[in-house]
Amino acid sequence: MTTKQTRVASDKINSMQTRVLLALCIALSVFFSAFSHAQEFPTRPIQLIVPFPPGGVADLTGRPTAVALEKILRQPVLVVNRPGAGGATGTAQVARATADGYTLLMGLSSVSIFPVTDRINGKTPSYEMRELAPIALISADPTVLVVRADSNYKTLKDFLDAAKAQPGRLNYASSGVYGTLHVSMEILAHATGVQLFHVPYPGGGPAVAALLGGQVDALASGPSAVMGQLKAGKLRALGSWGDKRLPALPEVATFREQGLDAEFYIWSGVFAPSGTPAPVMQRLRDALRLAVQDPEFKATMAKIETPVSYLDAPEFARFWERDARRLANTLEKIGRIEEK
Repeated sequence: MTTKQTRVASDKINSMQTRVLLALCIALSVFFSAFSHAQEFPTRPIQLIVPFPPGGVADLTGRPTAVALEKILRQPVLVVNRPGAGGATGTAQVARATADGYTLLMGLSSVSIFPVTDRINGKTPSYEMRELAPIALISADPTVLVVRADSNYKTLKDFLDAAKAQPGRLNYASSGVYGTLHVSMEILAHATGVQLFHVPYPGGGPAVAALLGGQVDALASGPSAVMGQLKAGKLRALGSWGDKRLPALPEVATFREQGLDAEFYIWSGVFAPSGTPAPVMQRLRDALRLAVQDPEFKATMAKIETPVSYLDAPEFARFWERDARRLANTLEKIGRIEEK
């Protein structure tokens, strides 16, 4: 090999070594930057977006979760209600947020619904499920069918008989078109062959108020949002969408017990935008694991009679995937629903 060839080979080796060292330096810089960021996180208030108005399941679960997180993270965790489109508006806001751990979502099972229903209706989804990273499942309860205590519907049979006698006349409130409360009632309607009139509201809280105010005849609701009214004797539960009776409502039979193939759950969980640094996600996972063990948190959840069903991120991700697949199958059967 000539001197010139030796020099060229040496230059190539040096150039390669330089590139390797540069790549290593960049990788180490990114690693230590992320590590440092996680060590410092959080350094300012965190927003917990609840994509519904106050009074619904997400809000009732989100607020004690935020209080418990504040104690652990030592920064304010601000609950921000962003209602609209049955929960899609606030969910999309989090999906588009900067992935730094400072904008989180208290989502319900409806988080899996909207990308599917948008496509069913020929729309471009406002967000995709892959844009959200699950952190922890907090609770999972079946919906319950409630009517006013002074109504003529003493049993589920009374309600269904009235619906069959006058198709489309009985109406029900929901948290919005294709929201969890809407889908619950559509599952019941398809299981029984009845026609009901849908009246959407911007969230579970306003839907409960509409029922109490006599504007609608019925409502599918998460137990926590109506438990106080049930105990006060203002509402009556006719059945639940669960596979077994609710411990808080042992006298209320499930629809399966009443001969119907209708099952649905409202679960609540915390999400971050996808791409949130792994160390920050770990910090949030650790904080939520401690938060659900906080005595004040547990007392608040017990007060609204919502059992804690905590799952860490990996288990929650698998749970979410299974539930989303089941919901997608249900929504495909329901098909396109024209808003009334």
